[in-house]
Amino acid sequence: MSRRLVALLALACAVAVGNLYFPQAIGPMIAAGLDVPADRAALVVTATQLGYTAGMVLLVPLGDRFRHRPLLVVVLSLSGLALLAAGCAPGLPPLAAASALVGLTTVAAQIISPLAAGLVAPDRQGEVLGTLLSGSTAGMLLARTFSGTLGEWLGWRAPYLVAAATALVLAAVMAYAVPSTTPAVSATRRSYPTLLAEPARLLRAEPELRRSCLYQAAVFGGFSAAWTCLALLLTGPVYGFGAEAVGLLALVGAATMVCTPFVGRLVDRRGPGPVNLVCLLGVLVAAAVLAAGATGGPLGLTALAAGTLLLDIALQSGTLANVSRVYALRPDSRGRLTTAYMTCSYLGGTAGSWLGVRAYTAFGWPAVCALIALPASVALTRHLTPRRPR
Repeated sequence: MSRRLVALLALACAVAVGNLYFPQAIGPMIAAGLDVPADRAALVVTATQLGYTAGMVLLVPLGDRFRHRPLLVVVLSLSGLALLAAGCAPGLPPLAAASALVGLTTVAAQIISPLAAGLVAPDRQGEVLGTLLSGSTAGMLLARTFSGTLGEWLGWRAPYLVAAATALVLAAVMAYAVPSTTPAVSATRRSYPTLLAEPARLLRAEPELRRSCLYQAAVFGGFSAAWTCLALLLTGPVYGFGAEAVGLLALVGAATMVCTPFVGRLVDRRGPGPVNLVCLLGVLVAAAVLAAGATGGPLGLTALAAGTLLLDIALQSGTLANVSRVYALRPDSRGRLTTAYMTCSYLGGTAGSWLGVRAYTAFGWPAVCALIALPASVALTRHLTPRRPR
């Protein structure tokens, strides 16, 4: 696979992931533009996330049954049309409905990863997946800045319309640039309901899939707890910053875009196991560093910046190791494996956010840091415990 194609696929990942995050920055503008309360306008973000969850379950497994190129063109085209509908929505209910469709069809990144894994030689798989992950990270980090700036200039509809045009142009480019692939015969013969049930069956049948899901859910849960509660810490009495401070701190994570291709090459050479070990240990160190953020002042702020950066690197690097392990299990089932893996990851992140807020409310920031360390310790214990042969 050429570097030009890898760059194009990374761009598509950035656009797809960015569509999930840019509405978060224009919520107040939507509320003002549609003359609704701010808490009701937040329904747009919720609908997008719910749609994305449904898309992972309902659409990503189709990557094993259909050719990747037409499937990518279809989901990008539908995503562009849904974004166009959102940008033209006359009120909040149609905007929320269009946002749910945006989330449902914004699964291109989860289709591209199995596609790339099948097109590249095994000794370059980690490197290529690392580049794609860098694209997804760039989309996540830059989407809020893009939408916020454009929304301030041209109104809340402008980010939706620009994102729609971008998705439709990408769909046209993908129709010519992506090589044709042939799905496995065993997958094409399965009915759609059988295909949807397959991720759960794979979880039962594949111990290495369950292992990777445990690692990712544990680390992503801690990551979500940290970032959910950082806003409460930074805007609270310890620091007294505005909401923009969280966005500035998030930009520290841009360093992961440089690290992930290197980590991918490391996974290619050493395998996922050593990388998982270092990442889980990194999460424990990050939790200890973040705990110093409760002190406030310049020292506490430095600890938060260093701790979040270390946590970001551990999450992204661990993701590469886990995905490489998962994709090696059954090359003809990578779409269904992706659904199982991403669903477990998403559930871990949701649980982390929910528990993090309650831990912070009851016991403060140190409890959140303990919550980051606890699931990582469970995963590390599993990693260091040899499995008994059956």
